[in-house]
Amino acid sequence: MISATISDLAGRTLSGQTLEGFLGSLSSYPIFSVGLNCSFGARQMKPFLASLAHKAPYYISVYPNAGLPNSLGQYDESADSMAQQIEEYLDEGLVNIVGGCCGTTDEFIAKFAQLAKGRKPHRINTKSDAMWLSGLELLELTPDIRFVNVGERCNVAGSRKFLRLIENKQYDEALAIARKQVADGAMVIDVNMDDGLLDAKSEMVNFLNLVASDPDVSRVPIMIDSSKWDVILAGLKCIQGKSIVNSISLKNGEEVFLREARDVKRYGAAVVVMCFDEQGQATSYERKIEIAARSYRLLTEKVGINPQDIIFDPNILSIATGIEEHNNYAVDFIKAVGWIKKNLPGTHVSGGISNLSFSFRGNNDIREAMHAVFLYHAIQQGMDFGIVNPATKMVYADLPKDWLKTIEDVVLNKDAEASERLIDLANRVKAEQEQRKNGARTVAEQHEAWRETDVAQRLAYALRKGISDYLEVDLAEARQQYPHAVDIIEGPLMAGMNEVGELFGAGKMFLPQVVKTARTMKQAVAILQPFIEAEKAEGNYVAGKILLATVKGDVHDIGKNIVGVVMACNNYEVIDLGVMVPAEQIVAEAIAHRVDMIGLSGLITPSLEEMVHVAQEMEKAGLHIPIMIGGATTSQLHVALKIAPAYSGPVVWMKDASQNALVAAHLLNDGARERLKHELNAKYDELRQRFEQRQTKTISLEEARANKLNLFPTPNA
Repeated sequence: MISATISDLAGRTLSGQTLEGFLGSLSSYPIFSVGLNCSFGARQMKPFLASLAHKAPYYISVYPNAGLPNSLGQYDESADSMAQQIEEYLDEGLVNIVGGCCGTTDEFIAKFAQLAKGRKPHRINTKSDAMWLSGLELLELTPDIRFVNVGERCNVAGSRKFLRLIENKQYDEALAIARKQVADGAMVIDVNMDDGLLDAKSEMVNFLNLVASDPDVSRVPIMIDSSKWDVILAGLKCIQGKSIVNSISLKNGEEVFLREARDVKRYGAAVVVMCFDEQGQATSYERKIEIAARSYRLLTEKVGINPQDIIFDPNILSIATGIEEHNNYAVDFIKAVGWIKKNLPGTHVSGGISNLSFSFRGNNDIREAMHAVFLYHAIQQGMDFGIVNPATKMVYADLPKDWLKTIEDVVLNKDAEASERLIDLANRVKAEQEQRKNGARTVAEQHEAWRETDVAQRLAYALRKGISDYLEVDLAEARQQYPHAVDIIEGPLMAGMNEVGELFGAGKMFLPQVVKTARTMKQAVAILQPFIEAEKAEGNYVAGKILLATVKGDVHDIGKNIVGVVMACNNYEVIDLGVMVPAEQIVAEAIAHRVDMIGLSGLITPSLEEMVHVAQEMEKAGLHIPIMIGGATTSQLHVALKIAPAYSGPVVWMKDASQNALVAAHLLNDGARERLKHELNAKYDELRQRFEQRQTKTISLEEARANKLNLFPTPNA
């Protein structure tokens, strides 16, 4: 029984995965039920529950909160009001198992149990015959998807550029390669770190963690590609979606093959099965289908892997090499594809396409044309995966007739002289390319439309989208327009961060996007840091000392870290205690460092009460240090009602990070501090009075109905 929590109005989990993507992650396991808990109240949860009930081939459970928590962290739903909402679930046949989460009690559950009696439960959906893979989103291989492009460029063995970037620890640039592959149409990304001079396991883990923080890349499934099993296992532990293992084979015998296959099943992945056995690589049609049949039998009968999760690779080998026995390699592969699809039902077929044209490396036009012809015929036979360059533009239908005739004769081995004709064609194409290159004028680099806006807009956009490619150039331009480097942070960069906060709050962005934004902000600050330090040296002063902490019970620190950057850029000394910090430690460190102010952060509802506890402990210690309160669940009303009354020093609610430096300057100025404190007290008194006026006594729905106006009383009533 598995239950998930959705964290935003877009219906995604906290890590940004859609509910369909979440189902994809589970699709290899024998699940009894799947459902939703916590998150929202029953009313807000209903559309997401309906989506789950429509897609999942399992029993459906639900246990919502008693409504969304209010500004005080309390729950407004009663057992009666929530029961009405649960009844809609039952009427519409959405659920099999019903309960309650935060804010509910045994009274709520008793109501739900009474409602459920005699109701028709949700009917389980038939399990899809299609293969399910997932990153943040689901990739369902319906009949409409004839071919899955697996991006090949994040492979140190196949891309010199990617290898160089990994060797030089230029991970952002390496991640940009993955991002471009997805933008170019890759539906899956292959990642391989096997190189003699690399720690493949460490690099695989590091890169997959970076991928997980980039929603543009992690929305698609990942193919973990390695010849080292410990690297594959390490990679599987980094991926939340349903990935593909590339690969296993019978080359080391059945015992190893079965052990690795059971690992794949345990981690819920699909698997590429290479057509190798104890005798070596299958090169002929007969050997390819022999090994595929044997592997299929072992995987389905002894391991219990779903045939939909098996992807055979019958070995794409180089043709037109000058060696006669190589000439039929493409034909044998294409025939093997047809046999596998017909005789091993449910399975898929893949291959590394670039191997086919290895003899013509250096002539990309000819290579792409060979791939187009090969794929045209292989896909007709049922090949539905391929490790390719997704940016390839050449397609079968667009090939010149003379090219098509020559290449098709080579691929299908129709003519003993075809290889020689292809060599002649390749030489002619290369000569034409050289002529065009020598006579061509340099074409200016094409820019995206956003690159044509002013520098402030470009920086805000880059931050919002998490694009770091142009930061050096744009920040250099911005320094010519802004008096101080810190003004860039407080201006366009903070504008981008504020928009991110608004979009996240509205459910239009999800957590990995916010993480990506925070990483870009950090890069921008790092670029500006030398200039900020130089300006500090000229001023040679420290504005003040601030202690930052995410309170006990809470591990969220993105907002806190941004505040730290902003304050440091404004010449404040920042002491960051990190996350999960107990009240006693905050008080002790504040005294030890003699800080001028304290910033408390928290994202979850329990953090509200922990902040009250911190204020109480500071009051007990006789402190009057100003407290700045920030975080998604915090509010000015909660500060007025709960935190400020517990502490005699100033307590200020911070709407966003851009306000901290300005407020801090007021708090450190004696006159401005007293004025601010007076204004805050007046505001808090007003908020408390308004709140008390709204707190009218409520009665149950049954009592209200009993007290209804009766215009036609019965006699003697």
